[in-house]
Amino acid sequence: MIDHFGINCSDLARSAAFYDSVLGTLGHSRLMDFGVAIGYGTAGPAFWISEQPAEGPASGPNREVHIAFAAPDAATVRAFFEAATSLGAEVLHEPRLWPEYHEHYYGAFVRDPDGNNVEAVCHTAQPGD
Repeated sequence: MIDHFGINCSDLARSAAFYDSVLGTLGHSRLMDFGVAIGYGTAGPAFWISEQPAEGPASGPNREVHIAFAAPDAATVRAFFEAATSLGAEVLHEPRLWPEYHEHYYGAFVRDPDGNNVEAVCHTAQPGD
């Protein structure tokens, strides 16, 4: 449904280090780098981070967004969480099953360097994963 999306970052280098690490645990990598914008994905860039412009309609503080990245299993969700917290990310929710969403929903939530709510989620987890 989504072709690609992007967010602005107050410190592109810091955000790039964060996303290089956490997206790497999910099997994605930096595919394009234009210096002021970086695209991540697998087959093509689907998630972009860019420098927040100093002027214009996109300048000023960002409003928090929620981004959920797909993970193939619960172990990968935990790897994402460990990568994020090792970089000092604020923990919103530790990895666990979320039966209120559905019985196999396993997710972990952290804040990225710009305060966005970033999640890794697996939809096929079993109790005990």
